[in-house]
Amino acid sequence: MGLVTFIIVLSLMIFIHELGHFLAARYFGVTVYAFSIGFGKTIYSKIWKGTEWKIALIPLGGYVQMKGQDDSNPTLHDDAPDSYNSIKPWQRIVILFAGPFANFLLAAVLFFAVGMIGSTEIAPKIGQVIKDSPAQKYGLKPNDEIISINNNQIKSWSEISLNIKKSDESVIYFEVNRNGQTLNFAVVSQISDSKNIFGEPIKQRMIGIAPAPQIINVERDFIQSLQYSMDKTYEASKMIFLGVQKLLTGVVPSTEVGGVISIGKIISDASEVGLVALFMISALISVNLGVLNLLPIPALDGGHIMFNLYEILTRKKPNEKVLLNLTIGGWVILGCLMALGLYNDINRLIG
Repeated sequence: MGLVTFIIVLSLMIFIHELGHFLAARYFGVTVYAFSIGFGKTIYSKIWKGTEWKIALIPLGGYVQMKGQDDSNPTLHDDAPDSYNSIKPWQRIVILFAGPFANFLLAAVLFFAVGMIGSTEIAPKIGQVIKDSPAQKYGLKPNDEIISINNNQIKSWSEISLNIKKSDESVIYFEVNRNGQTLNFAVVSQISDSKNIFGEPIKQRMIGIAPAPQIINVERDFIQSLQYSMDKTYEASKMIFLGVQKLLTGVVPSTEVGGVISIGKIISDASEVGLVALFMISALISVNLGVLNLLPIPALDGGHIMFNLYEILTRKKPNEKVLLNLTIGGWVILGCLMALGLYNDINRLIG
C-alpha cells in the first residue's frame, strides 16, 4: 500500500508541475507534442487536441515536449510561429517558471486543506518558566495559556516561537488565560545564544518559557486556513532554499542528501499516520520539487531561465556550443546528485 501511495503522490506532483508548463505554453500559442508522466516505455497513450498524453513505465519524472524545444538537443531551432523558439524570451521564462509555480500552488492547496481539516499541534500553554528569565521577571507562570502576542491570535506553540522571534521590539505584549481570567503582560525579551535547524550558532530573541506536554487539534476557518497556507508555503520554500545553500557551503553534510527511496519511505510512513500527515509531507515535497527545479543548473527550469535572461540582457542567443556543453554538464550534475541520494538511501537502509 505504501508503494502505491508513493507512486500516486509522486505522479500527482509531476502532473501538476508539467501541467503548469503545458498551460503556459498553450497560452502563448506554442504547440505541445507530448505530455508524459514518467520516462521509458509508454504503457498508456492517447492523442487529445493535438497532444499525445501518456504514462510511461518509470514514474520518477515527466516532461512536456514543445515544438522547437528538446533537452536532448538544446541547439534545436524551429522558427514556425507556434514554436517555443519564436516567442519572446520573457514568455519562455513564464513557461519555464510555470512548472515550479504549480508545485508551490499545489503545496499551498495542501496546506490550506490541512488548515481546514485541523492539525494536531502542541498547545500554546506554558509548562515551564526558566528561573530568572524575562518571563518570570514580568509575571508569566506555568499553566498560563497564551491567547495572543502583540495582538496576533495564537493557536499553537509554534506560533508563540514565531511571534517572539519576529518581534521588532524588545517589549512583547502577551494576553494569557490564567484559571479562566484574562491577563495582560508586557515582557522585555532578551537576545540569547541559540542554534538554528542547521546547527549554526545564532542570536535569538527569547523570554524563557517551555511548552506544557499537551497536544491539541487546531481548527481554522477559511481566512485563517488561507493565512496558514501562505505562511507554511513561504516557510517551507525559505527552509529548502537555505538548506540547498548550506549544502553547497558545507554546513549540511552531503550524507543528508536523500533520494527516491527516502522520499518513498517518508510518503509511506505519512500515509500510515493519516490524511493530514500525508498532506503535510506531500506539500513539503512539492515545495522541494519547485525549489530544486529553480536551481540555475542547465537542464533544469532554472538553468533555462538563466539562458533566457542572458538573451534579454545581451540581446543575443547563447553560443550553441557553450549551450550544448553547459546542458551536458547539467545532466552530469543531476546524475551525480541522484547517485549520491541513492547511495545515501542504501547506506541508511543497511545502517
